[in-house]
Amino acid sequence: MTTDPVSLAVGAAWTATAVGLALWVWSWFGEKCPVQRIRYRDCGVVLVFAAVMIRVFFPARALTAFDWLVLALGPIFIGAAIWRLGRTAGGAER
Repeated sequence: MTTDPVSLAVGAAWTATAVGLALWVWSWFGEKCPVQRIRYRDCGVVLVFAAVMIRVFFPARALTAFDWLVLALGPIFIGAAIWRLGRTAGGAER
């Protein structure tokens, strides 16, 4: 059984989506520290949006308006989440 790179990427994207959603759920119900809660949500945003963009890049169907919206807004949300993760990194003197 051989796997092609596209199916491997799509499988990894679904795995990243599941991990991202788990981080979101943990941030809402499991984490008590407010800073850690925000960091878990930001990590979930990065994983989910990146995974959705991977699935849009390798379409099995024609692109819809939702797909174009994700392609336009995804990098903005990913960049904002990474920026906030950098700003809330522990041990950084500012």
